[in-house]
Amino acid sequence: MLSILVFLPLLAAVGLIAAPRIGDRAARWIWVAVSAVEVLLVAVLWVRYTSGPAADGAFAEEVRREWIPSLGSSYHIGIDGLSLPLIALTAVLFLACAVYSLRETRRVRWFAALFLFLETTCLGVFVSLDLVLFFVFFDLSIVGMYFLINGWGHTQARRAALQFFLYTFLGSLAMLLGFIVLYLSAQPHTFDMVALIEQNPLAGNTARGAVALAAIGIGLAIKTPTVPFHTWLPLAHTEAPAAGSAILAGVLLKLGTYGFVRIAMPMLPEAWRRYALVIVIIGVVSVLYGALVALAQNNFKRMVAYTSVNHMGYIALALGAAGLAAGNSEQARTLAVSGAVTQMVSHGLITGALFLVAGVLYERRHTYEMDHFGGLAAQAPVLAAVTAMAAFASLGLPGFSGFIAEFQIFTGSFASAPVYTALAVPGILLTAALLLRAYQRVFLGAPRAGSFADLTAPEAISIMPLMAFALALGIFPRVLLDVIEPAARTLGVLVER
Repeated sequence: MLSILVFLPLLAAVGLIAAPRIGDRAARWIWVAVSAVEVLLVAVLWVRYTSGPAADGAFAEEVRREWIPSLGSSYHIGIDGLSLPLIALTAVLFLACAVYSLRETRRVRWFAALFLFLETTCLGVFVSLDLVLFFVFFDLSIVGMYFLINGWGHTQARRAALQFFLYTFLGSLAMLLGFIVLYLSAQPHTFDMVALIEQNPLAGNTARGAVALAAIGIGLAIKTPTVPFHTWLPLAHTEAPAAGSAILAGVLLKLGTYGFVRIAMPMLPEAWRRYALVIVIIGVVSVLYGALVALAQNNFKRMVAYTSVNHMGYIALALGAAGLAAGNSEQARTLAVSGAVTQMVSHGLITGALFLVAGVLYERRHTYEMDHFGGLAAQAPVLAAVTAMAAFASLGLPGFSGFIAEFQIFTGSFASAPVYTALAVPGILLTAALLLRAYQRVFLGAPRAGSFADLTAPEAISIMPLMAFALALGIFPRVLLDVIEPAARTLGVLVER
């Protein structure tokens, strides 16, 4: 079933490309139908996982087939409490983007095929239990997003796509170097993640462990991105189509943060503990820098892009603090890791919604500059209400998933890094200031000349469920935390080795 979940979108993409007679309307609805089936498959997986013995944090739905035996690489996939929430996030966001894009008119068949291809690559990363398989899906996601930005972006699309590809591809090559170091250190040589976690092959080898962590860490930090590896992000987000930005922020950035909890922390626990303070400092700098630069933006979409740097900084802070907490408090480690994964899900839902809102603004006025808007609440009350929810959710207001994530992160991180955690707290105030300031400029005050239509049905159906999920997880977090916490506890034990 897991293989069907991963490869069904790819099969649909191949079918769309191979059948040029399929019209735009049919291509749109095929895309929506396949994305809806993916959500249903994930729901079945969720029920099976939570009701089965794998709920203790072990891998479930495992499939292992020989692939490249001479390299010790196999088609090995599975899910656990760290990957399943991100798989669910991926399916939901891709469905939302499919519905949102029902209005797309430019080369619709190829547009839908690229998104379906991207869905397979993202799901493939989250289910991979082999480093070579992980790398293949990871790299192919870069290719898909490159063509999406280049083909359907705005005025500087080619430059943004090229910068995105070269920067992130360089990171993936660095990550591959780290994978090779792990492979050569294992006895017998293998790329299997489960075997590498069990072996801990670089235990006691300080120099080689540092090289492997630096290579893997740089590759994942570029994808995340954190300061100072974030420079590709603002242009890529600003130039990408709205649905592409939602997937880039909501899903593709999580490929980097997921790599930390799936690869760097459990396979390099000694090196992670040694350099955990560096990770914490990078996280704090990203939190503050992302918020301050976002505060200075006049471009709505660019502002949302910089808030992603801010929110990814919270994740880095939590994961670094989990390394510092090793040997100190199991509860603190579990809280920090659980908060980081919850933040991945929460950020995907909320920021995905904000990027779709940015797309609505651009569709109406063909600009993201906030000076061209004002007083929209009177003309588009539904859009104003949804955007207000997204803004308050993004700043961590109680009742939304962002509050649950940030509360866990700060509580878990304070035990091992109280000073650095305290330094990161003003990031919440800065985020509140920049989002409320942007909301005032766009939606409040005197209306500017020109009409502004409220949300259409496809726009509302794509954005509102994302906020509904963020609200539901803020009120009933146990649905998510019961899946994450056992796996987070297991990861904390592995880091402590």
